[in-house]
Amino acid sequence: MARRRAAAEDALDRLPEPLDPADDPEPDPESVARTICLQLLTQRARSRAELADRLRSRNVPDDVAGRVLDRMAEVGLVDDQAFAHDFVRAKRAERGLSARELSRQLRTKGVGAEAIDTAVADLDEQAERVTARRLVERKLRSMSGLDTQVQIRRLAGLLARKGYPPGLAFQVVREVVGEAANEHLDGDSLFT
Repeated sequence: MARRRAAAEDALDRLPEPLDPADDPEPDPESVARTICLQLLTQRARSRAELADRLRSRNVPDDVAGRVLDRMAEVGLVDDQAFAHDFVRAKRAERGLSARELSRQLRTKGVGAEAIDTAVADLDEQAERVTARRLVERKLRSMSGLDTQVQIRRLAGLLARKGYPPGLAFQVVREVVGEAANEHLDGDSLFT
């Protein structure tokens, strides 16, 4: 056992020292760009535009960045369509954002219009209404001690911040608050 340990230590001593980027006065721009992209992608998925912006901010030449991003797209590490689809699914589940707000956020991340349209295609008006209603019902539970008009104003504000159009927001809020009031007041309607 001692011989194996000594043999292993001898083998390690014979290996060349790992390269330290600080020791290399002129690192290869493509390897720098690849390293930056891979580090960013291990944190979270990103759009091609986000990666290009980060490479630009790190002074990677645009032609080098383009080649590296093209290669990453070829192997499936960068795919704006998949990114947009996953982003919509996750943000919709986590925060209940509307299709309009999801589209806006994807545009700020540099995703193209075609990828955005495809990603939010399944979010029709009925899906928007269901998600908005779920958000309002959940929030209303914590607002039972407030005046009805305050509840309506706050719930409509909640939906507005998540990107829902005002007409849909007030319609859903009035329905949910009215139903909750009817349950508590034995049929007396607030909105007649």
